[in-house]
Amino acid sequence: MWRRLGLTASVALPAIVLRLTGTALSPELTVLVFGAGVVASAVLLSWAAEAAQVDISGSLAIAILALIAVLPEYAVDLYFSYTGGGDPTYTQYAAANMTGSNRLLIGIGWPLVAFVAFWAVRRRRGDGSAAEGSDAAAADADADGMSPGPPVATRQRIPAVVLPTHNRVELAFLAIASAYAFVIPFTRSIAWYDAVVLLVLFVAYLWRVTREGRGEPELIGVAADIALLPHRPRRVLVTGMFLAAAAIVVMAAKPFADGLVATGANLGIDQFLLVQWLAPLSSEAPELIVATIFAWRLHAADGLGMLLSAKVNQWTLLVGSLWVAYSLGGGGGAPLPLDDRQTEEFLLTSAQALLAFAVLADRRFGLWEAVAIFGLFVLQFPFPTTDVRLVFSAVYIAVALGLLIYRRAYLPGIVASIGRWEPAPDADPAARPVA
Repeated sequence: MWRRLGLTASVALPAIVLRLTGTALSPELTVLVFGAGVVASAVLLSWAAEAAQVDISGSLAIAILALIAVLPEYAVDLYFSYTGGGDPTYTQYAAANMTGSNRLLIGIGWPLVAFVAFWAVRRRRGDGSAAEGSDAAAADADADGMSPGPPVATRQRIPAVVLPTHNRVELAFLAIASAYAFVIPFTRSIAWYDAVVLLVLFVAYLWRVTREGRGEPELIGVAADIALLPHRPRRVLVTGMFLAAAAIVVMAAKPFADGLVATGANLGIDQFLLVQWLAPLSSEAPELIVATIFAWRLHAADGLGMLLSAKVNQWTLLVGSLWVAYSLGGGGGAPLPLDDRQTEEFLLTSAQALLAFAVLADRRFGLWEAVAIFGLFVLQFPFPTTDVRLVFSAVYIAVALGLLIYRRAYLPGIVASIGRWEPAPDADPAARPVA
């Protein structure tokens, strides 16, 4: 544990020294050094947040973990928004970073959990733990957040990551936020009322998850070692990790963000795309790694649930906070404007979020669904034109509406989760035994 903590601190040390001494580097080296600091802070935050679950009971722990794990992403994006209040050229980067992080979370994160989980299940069965397709294998998989699909003629079964019932709360708030998000592309701005709606949704989400019970957390790696410490040393260490990570990300966010913009200009790379994809990859990598480890250890439902909660956090708190940062930075309360490109990116992001909700409406994330989500995400890159983004948005929306009609029987259970009353057993088909 201490060796890993020391190694992570050493990765962040160059960024701390350079910022404190005011040493200037080339934009490319600035991105590497301060990007490493952002990654290190995210790793520390992830470990501390996981270990903190021992002292925070209920589903609120998962919500806090998902929130804290993406704080480096928030710091970078809010810096762009704040700076955009005084320098209009930076407003585009706020939208770029936000849309990129949200789409990466679903397009890469969710399928990655599913792919690793399926691989882990097959490996476990191949090692002789259970014969593939047998009832024992199905029982083992289901107990670890994996559930077999309906039997086929060969008696082999296709597993799916199955979210527990309490994750209907996240699905409900994801649906509400995704529906409201379509307002923003049509107004071509993020205004004060958008911030109010989304921030109220976030507060309501946190209030709701505090009422949801949860069993003992499944901790891994450094977080598990920290959790074994005595009560007082554990709290001191976790608090120290939170403070250290916060200090690192505050010092690294500005140089990293400015370095990305300058690097794009020096290398002739589209600065919008560089900010949209490179910054989220560095800040969200630790969160994706934690979710992947959960999946590899056959706790895929925990990994996917964490990423689902992170999506709700980003789609409410992050988007709502952009206007606040923009106003404080000199926007004076005016709406944060979106140009044509940003509007299209926001529409595409909203459409992807709607499809993500429709896919998980039955709380099952199967192999082919993961392939489809990943494929639609990857196919956007060879065709970065306006028309193609609009076509992909239309495809996302059409498929989502079709799935919601097909899975409409699951919707009452999701709606009911907001008020914490349980629907009749036949109102939630996901609760039925697998045939």
